[in-house]
Amino acid sequence: MSPTYTAGSLVAARGREWVVLPESAPDMLVLRPLGGSEDDIAAVFPTFEEVRSAEFAAPSPDDLGDQRAAGLLRTALRIGFRSGAGPFRSLASIAVEPRAYQLVPLLMALRQRTVRLLISDDVGIGKTVEAGLIAKELLAQGEATRLAVLCSPALAEQWQAELREKFGIDAELVLASTVSRLEQNLELGQSLFDKHPFTIISTDFIKSTRHREDFVKHCPDLVIVDEAHTCVAADDPAQGGASSATNQLRYELLRKVSADAGRHLLLLTATPHSGKESAFRNLLGLVRPELATLDLETPAGRAKLAEHFVARKRADVRDYLTKEDGLADDSLAERTAFPSDRWTKDEPYKLTPAYRALLDDAIAYAADRVSAAGEQGKREARIAWWSVIALLRSMVSSPAAAAQTLKTRSKSATARTAQEADALGAPVAADSADNDRLEGMDVAPGAAESEDAGARLLELAQRAEQLMGPSEDAKLKALTRHLKGLIADGYNPIVFCRYIPTADYLAEQLDGKLGKKTRIAAVTGTLSPQQRLERIEQLGAEEADDPAVRRVLIATDCLSEGVNLQHHFDAVVHYDLAWNPTRHDQREGRVDRYGQKRDQVRVITMYGEDNGIDGKVLEVLFKKHRQIKKDLGISVSVPDETASGVTDAVVEWLLLHGRQGSQESLFEMDGHQESFDRIEREWSSAAEREKTSRSKYAQRAIHPEEVAREVAAVRTALGGAEEVREFTLEALRDLDALIRNPRDGSGDFTAQVGGTPAGLRDALAATLGNRLVEEDRAIPFRTTPAIGRGEAALVRTDPAIGAIASYVLDSALDAKAVGPRPARRCGVVTTDAVSVRTTLLLVRYRFHLTLPSRTGERQVVAEDARLLAYEGLPQRARWLDDEAATALLSARATANTHELAARKAITRALEGQPGLADHLTEYGTRLAAELDASHRRVRKANEEIVRGLKVVPQEPADVLGVYVYLPPVAPATTVPGAEA
Repeated sequence: MSPTYTAGSLVAARGREWVVLPESAPDMLVLRPLGGSEDDIAAVFPTFEEVRSAEFAAPSPDDLGDQRAAGLLRTALRIGFRSGAGPFRSLASIAVEPRAYQLVPLLMALRQRTVRLLISDDVGIGKTVEAGLIAKELLAQGEATRLAVLCSPALAEQWQAELREKFGIDAELVLASTVSRLEQNLELGQSLFDKHPFTIISTDFIKSTRHREDFVKHCPDLVIVDEAHTCVAADDPAQGGASSATNQLRYELLRKVSADAGRHLLLLTATPHSGKESAFRNLLGLVRPELATLDLETPAGRAKLAEHFVARKRADVRDYLTKEDGLADDSLAERTAFPSDRWTKDEPYKLTPAYRALLDDAIAYAADRVSAAGEQGKREARIAWWSVIALLRSMVSSPAAAAQTLKTRSKSATARTAQEADALGAPVAADSADNDRLEGMDVAPGAAESEDAGARLLELAQRAEQLMGPSEDAKLKALTRHLKGLIADGYNPIVFCRYIPTADYLAEQLDGKLGKKTRIAAVTGTLSPQQRLERIEQLGAEEADDPAVRRVLIATDCLSEGVNLQHHFDAVVHYDLAWNPTRHDQREGRVDRYGQKRDQVRVITMYGEDNGIDGKVLEVLFKKHRQIKKDLGISVSVPDETASGVTDAVVEWLLLHGRQGSQESLFEMDGHQESFDRIEREWSSAAEREKTSRSKYAQRAIHPEEVAREVAAVRTALGGAEEVREFTLEALRDLDALIRNPRDGSGDFTAQVGGTPAGLRDALAATLGNRLVEEDRAIPFRTTPAIGRGEAALVRTDPAIGAIASYVLDSALDAKAVGPRPARRCGVVTTDAVSVRTTLLLVRYRFHLTLPSRTGERQVVAEDARLLAYEGLPQRARWLDDEAATALLSARATANTHELAARKAITRALEGQPGLADHLTEYGTRLAAELDASHRRVRKANEEIVRGLKVVPQEPADVLGVYVYLPPVAPATTVPGAEA
């Protein structure tokens, strides 16, 4: 009869040692290799294969390493951990090291049985990472089994990449372009939301009744909604009118999704309030119905909201876990390198005489058209109005956009009613703060109201085409000058345009004009979202071989929301002035965010000084917007009605008085003063409500001290990104790789591994590709998890890093291994870091965890590596605290150690190991109690979850390494039991 093995015990089988997992049965053992990952799990049948109990062999005194041996072995061991024993089950298996402040939403989530959160951190703080952390943790704990992310189609690929690269979640894209392929592989009656457990779904795609009902019926138990503010709208006339049809459809969908009280729901938005109280209340109602009517004027109401709502500005988290946050010291302080305040400058330009004449004639045509249409009826008047706005906007954008618009039929011309004309014309002409449907909005609008554009428009189009180029296009000439200045200062700018013809025109005109080492690319709505990301990555890769290369990206607003560009670009030029300042915030937010290496992002706003439009929009909308941002420290979205009211007034005045007449102050315009006073009051009121909202509902549910405690525990158990980088560098050097470390501040380096041991080369070839290793090419090791083929990310979960760590660990455990061995299990160092003989132990503890969840109990075996140190002889050991033990890793040899003295010291330490067993067991019991308390602390508000929690240490602990530190000179006096 086969012996019974308990979970966590060690067995030997198939020529190696394994840990028995809880899923095992008497006739089948489920095993994980010692130090291996979940990918290496295997099933063994004791009836057919030899399985025996294994004891971890003691280190050998004949196998001594140098002063770095302990640190390398410890890191190699910790990199192999994929299932830490702490309360955060997923942190060991993700490819991103979260900032301390990003753990706050995770801590909030773990205190709820059903997670319902509205995450409203400022742009660029990292809401995607915060949501990913929660999703990964809920999946790892068994609290959730399926995931759906609802987002705009333009952001779907980015969400897919973030989840895959950082969190190891491989999600399927469910878009209009992919659904046919996905549905072809379904069984009869099967929903694609059942077949694919992890999906990223276009919010527009599931608006259709068929797909919407199918999604609601088969909705996963965890849903993330990105840009959640676009799924609700103000529903009272005083705050913006009835919800749009699009927002209403999304709102109804989310109401059905959130109606299941057992479904986890994460809503993400940087603009939850925006001065619209009813929209904010609707959003809160999706989180919890009772929040929609909660009295937020009372402390009790705000405390209830704080359990589900987190909203922080950059200033709140730039310096975190400091004494100012109520901590005793700054030992865990974390500074997040957001860029400082943006360097902004408004740069005017003046039209050339020929362009000025063209614009004057266009304005005259527009005035005639509006006047004539007004006599024909309301429908004709609205069609003419939107056609005129399209004409004027494209005219001040570029001659290319003007020519295209003059030859294209107006979209609103097909309208049958005035209301339909507004519905067709407004999205193309306006820049709505809440319009997330940027797809298709960068096409040049039409100005012609019939298929036959008419001789007058065609003549204007021909004149516009003749003005292309820097000789007649002063705006293009000014842009060239600004770009040369930015490039000379080392910047890589993005130029934002309103229309596709303008972007294509600029890319063509600028080609070859900005220096031999400047690369230019254009990204517009003509490319699919995936093609846009690929073109950006191609442009970003230009600098890889030559740091002197500069990049210029010409883009339309298809890139103004969601897409992260901070790794490749650090300046923004607004070539076309948007008619809503919020759009400028969205553009700038693509580069001014966490991960931007520049401390100062530059922003240049170009405007026509004499075109009759730009100057007034800048004067009223932008200066007011900037003042509010300066006063509050945050950006307040400009209400669409405010922006439209201003721009409508500008156009009306322009048509009445011409370009020259519009040079007077907008506030001096007859008949408009009362309107502008009302607009000023509405905007100021919205800003005040936002300010009140931010101060009232600031995150207070989790105290920084609670975060600090968990951050310290995570760092102790898993280490940090810098440790992984230093380990990789040292290990590869010791394994005879050729390292090129540019020391350019990026942290990146390259390695050629042709001279490394065959076992390592084989392991790296399996993860990076055979040709790369066989041809001894330079392998880039990068500090970012977003890597290309043939590259390695300096994160613990990267397969190449795992291969290096496995080789270092395996070679350290096998004293007979051939070739260089960076880590050893024993070492003797003479150093002035100690005054008496001190011994450091590297100990691996295993724990059997019983983790209750909503889906039942989970049995888990987890590992932890700890450093223990004592002074003196083993039989009279004086144990040091954890901090002192860890500090020994930094000790460096200050004198040579004689070989005989080293052998004598390590032999004595090894012979004394049995006498330390009781302390090691006691330490393991204490560690288990700490882990138990940590699990309960994190979930303290969820009594049902913690009730069945158990953490049991598996004995005996494994002593992986023993390292003796000797003082260079015997001290005059010694502590009891110490020996020189």
